[in-house]
Amino acid sequence: MILVEGISDKCALEALAERRERDLEAEGITIVPVGGAHAVGRFLRTLEPDVHVTGLCDAGEAEDFRRGFELAGRGSTRFFVCDADLEDELIRALGVAAVEEVVEAHGDLRAFRTLQKQAAWQGRPTHEQLRRFMGSGGRRKIRYARLLVDALDVSQVPRPLEAALANAGP
Repeated sequence: MILVEGISDKCALEALAERRERDLEAEGITIVPVGGAHAVGRFLRTLEPDVHVTGLCDAGEAEDFRRGFELAGRGSTRFFVCDADLEDELIRALGVAAVEEVVEAHGDLRAFRTLQKQAAWQGRPTHEQLRRFMGSGGRRKIRYARLLVDALDVSQVPRPLEAALANAGP
């Protein structure tokens, strides 16, 4: 079982499993969005002790995950932390130009350019603008999690995603 904060994390890991030609269902692995890092401890305490669990979280939520895993008697090294967040990891792995190509291919380049023109975002690095763009606008974060993983060269998968998937098991 892999515990993640939200649906976008689940989508990214599912896409990565598909890219790796892994059938998570056949392997007995489920990816469970717990609805935010604050809920991980409560969720872990509902599981039987023999259930193998790993996790994936953003840097800002690492302490909540650590505390949740420790209080549930699962140790503090069974989860993996994205440097800032999932979007940051994927943008760095792909590179800004490739992410802009994905955004353009999916009809969102105009909306992204509009964000770049906003006073609060003008002059900021494109990487930061893309992170903000991915996190705004309804379900964009969820949609782009899969799209960005699909665009990755499989040799460039961010370490936390690779590690979470590699350490999952029944």
